[in-house]
Amino acid sequence: MEGSRNLPNVITIGRIVACPVIFILALSPSVGARFAAFVLFVGAGLSDLWDGYLARKHGWITDVGKLLDPAADKLLLVSTFIPFYYISHFRGDAGLIPLVGMLPLWVLIVILGREVLVTLFRMWAVRQDVVIAAGTSGKYKAFLQNLFSGGLLLWYPLQDFATARGFDSLPYRAFAQVHSAWIGVTLALALILTVYSMVDYLWTYRGLLGFRN
Repeated sequence: MEGSRNLPNVITIGRIVACPVIFILALSPSVGARFAAFVLFVGAGLSDLWDGYLARKHGWITDVGKLLDPAADKLLLVSTFIPFYYISHFRGDAGLIPLVGMLPLWVLIVILGREVLVTLFRMWAVRQDVVIAAGTSGKYKAFLQNLFSGGLLLWYPLQDFATARGFDSLPYRAFAQVHSAWIGVTLALALILTVYSMVDYLWTYRGLLGFRN
């Protein structure tokens, strides 16, 4: 039973191990490797839902899990957003992000800066004997970031494949427009929730900062 209790943590560690593989595959010029990056990313995202479900259903929530789970989310974020920035800036027109173009540096700073700030805050809280688990707003933020990342990871190889095969039918163009809108909208919503979740964390645990109601 003790081994089962650690199952969510094992799944989370598997997600952490997958992150550098996604990073490398996403940067590959190979269409097959890029499709593989998308598939592996989807698997990693589903594993996040699975380990959370198991932990809540069976009460297998541990302090280690509270720290590992957000760490895995942050690594998954880095393994996609850094490649997105590089590809959109250095791979020509084929690397441009729909409705965005080159990923702005300020977007990267907001997305990753929030994670650095919250991580440092969590580490400081641990020194105060407080373990801060991922909150609801943080989970929604991560969900929207994953929707954006998954959409863009699929966009790149799909467009390369369509160009190579000469796809230009009306149904495909309609699908591409919907796909483009998906990428743009999820990025905008993810940015909003990124800022909101950071404020939410700091406000919820403001007592650690010396503030009182």
